[in-house]
Amino acid sequence: MLSNDLIERIERTALKLRLDILEMVGVGKAGHLGGSSSCADIVAALYFYKMKIDPENPHYEDRDRFLLSKGHGALAQYAALVELGYIPRDEMKKVKTLDGILQGHPDMTKTPGIEANTGSLGQGLSIATGMALGLRLDGKDSRVYVIVGDGELSEGQIWEAAMCAGYYKLDNLVAIIDNNGLQATGPIKERFNIYPIAPKWESFGWHVREIDGHNIREIIETLDELDNVRGKPKVMIARTVKGKGFSFAENDPAFHNIALTEEQYIQAKRELESRMARWS
Repeated sequence: MLSNDLIERIERTALKLRLDILEMVGVGKAGHLGGSSSCADIVAALYFYKMKIDPENPHYEDRDRFLLSKGHGALAQYAALVELGYIPRDEMKKVKTLDGILQGHPDMTKTPGIEANTGSLGQGLSIATGMALGLRLDGKDSRVYVIVGDGELSEGQIWEAAMCAGYYKLDNLVAIIDNNGLQATGPIKERFNIYPIAPKWESFGWHVREIDGHNIREIIETLDELDNVRGKPKVMIARTVKGKGFSFAENDPAFHNIALTEEQYIQAKRELESRMARWS
């Protein structure tokens, strides 16, 4: 049974990640607010509860691996890496600058804790599948977790990787679909309708679970449950809200990648800090 203290700790951490995302977006500089905040609860549960990692040794051989296939959501991952100590906090001020180590999309050559360069949509699941195969060949019990965007499911390479992982029965691979229903230009159903999602993954031999991607208890319980599924890769289809935690941005595709006004920045910080004060 998961304790309430644990759940509250991860909820508080997810809120910290959103505050860090806000600081990295700042005022007047375009940043991927919407997709970073929609996956923040999942990122918090993975990094601060589930994954076997060592911030003091990012290349620890027996670590679990995390890939953000939807690389434009990098601010959520950067926030986690900052909170864990992989990255100095002052690097947040230098996001997307030539003298910073935090680029617009994850870059393993610059940023400690990044496992692969991602952001060319559709490629992350293929990389994760290769990693999972390699770990199995090496006799490692490490797991590979990969977050995929729902808009990204229109990429054919995703389904090639899904078929491959199913064929090889990669039960050390967990894919998580950030199913917020929106992509950069509008609703997915109106741009390239990839629904229903679950039967497609099931047809390729994956174990499928659908969850509320903002319910920390449900996220954690499902991650634990998937540990016991053998002989199949696993996928969590997480229902999320684009822009979650920023009242003016929720479910608005305009905030996929946008420069905040000073008024929006102040409002968002006030709202997030007010929620944080509940734990003070």
